[in-house]
Amino acid sequence: MKAKLSDRPVIRPLPVMDRARQVTDALADYVEDARLQAGDRLPAERELMAALAVGRSTIREAIRHFQALGVIETRKGSGTYLLKPVSRATIHMPLSFDAVHLRDALLQTLEVRRGIECEAGMVAARRRTAKDLVVIEEKLNEMERVHLEKGTSGPEDLAFHLAVYDATHNPLFRQLLEQMRETFERFWEHPFDRQDFARRSFPFHRTLFNAIAAGDAEAARMETLKILDIVEEDIKEMSK
Repeated sequence: MKAKLSDRPVIRPLPVMDRARQVTDALADYVEDARLQAGDRLPAERELMAALAVGRSTIREAIRHFQALGVIETRKGSGTYLLKPVSRATIHMPLSFDAVHLRDALLQTLEVRRGIECEAGMVAARRRTAKDLVVIEEKLNEMERVHLEKGTSGPEDLAFHLAVYDATHNPLFRQLLEQMRETFERFWEHPFDRQDFARRSFPFHRTLFNAIAAGDAEAARMETLKILDIVEEDIKEMSK
């Protein structure tokens, strides 16, 4: 018996590949093909723009990705240098899920987020500098502005959390997030097509900042838990 047309699986259109991801892959291939070693200089920004036919912002986003992974450094007035050899296989380490449903994938990822972000908040509270606080508050203010204007603020929310990670002065926090970014970003892309996903956590970002500014590690942990507990509640409620 032939399957009904409605029973057949849907072939979905291919997503548009992220340009910064393409540039990142191209740079990794170049480093590998050219057999560059630690201390070697990478092509200049303008040269990369011309060779890859992309804009400056895309090049800089890819460079920031490499910097976050600790594999390159930019020296003012000199250029960008390789700190350790990389390949496409080493710059992208996507996590794999056995979970078929978005609900299960989000809950599994949340368990990892809870451990990393609680620790990051505590470490940031102990190590943040005055400059870190300025950056975190700038990201928070922008998040609040966009949230009040649009009712949602996914990218700005992520930028706030990245600023907290940077305030730990432990590059592994940022590197871990970069390696897991594709998985973590599910939380900032309106899961279940709900613009109000985790909206109730909005006020606790300000109290998390206050805890970090006060140098109160335990309060930072508690405020982070409040945010993630709301996320978990919304996952379970909105996936019914």
